[in-house]
Amino acid sequence: MSDTVTRLETTRAAISRAARDFGRKPESVTLIAVSKTMPPEVILPALEAGQRVFGENYVQEAKAKWPGLRERFPDVELHMIGPLQSNKAREAVELFDAIHSLDRESLAKELAREITRAGRAPGLFVQVNTGEEAQKGGVLPADADAFLLRCRGVHGLAIEGLMCIPPAEEPPSPHFGLLAKIAARNGLKSLSMGMSADYEAAIQLGATHVRVGSAIFGARG
Repeated sequence: MSDTVTRLETTRAAISRAARDFGRKPESVTLIAVSKTMPPEVILPALEAGQRVFGENYVQEAKAKWPGLRERFPDVELHMIGPLQSNKAREAVELFDAIHSLDRESLAKELAREITRAGRAPGLFVQVNTGEEAQKGGVLPADADAFLLRCRGVHGLAIEGLMCIPPAEEPPSPHFGLLAKIAARNGLKSLSMGMSADYEAAIQLGATHVRVGSAIFGARG
């Protein structure tokens, strides 16, 4: 068994254990294996071990490596978890099954246009900048309700949930709790939160999707 498969199985077991510890069903948490920067030969063992949901940060990188893998594993779900440029909306809608980084009006407008054109609608998550960090994408928490209203009412987008990336130097749980509150008052059931270092805390606070990369694939070069 490869190191990747061993780490994947360890991660799956930890997710199941955390879900049970907090009174949840393990199947209520989707593991997104973050395969950004990883070449196909590194991803392949995870696919062969049954992992089917993967996360990528860049449209061009995903376009280069996933078509071939999807020919062999057509039931793969591909999630866009990095910042998305508006001019990449068409390619993103064609390639991804979910987009976790909707965070501005111009992108909402382009996604709405491309969803109509393509006749397929990826699951959409609004990214919330819970730490209000200048260098990060995401709508500010105070603006989230109004932005969600415009996504739905003005652009006709079906929003599946919310996503956040807490500040690296702060405890993550308050950020996860804030995201959960925003989701609850807007009738959203999906929460994309928690990464390799903090996904168990995210599961405690309601995460439905956890984005785990280095704990599965090892440190990136």
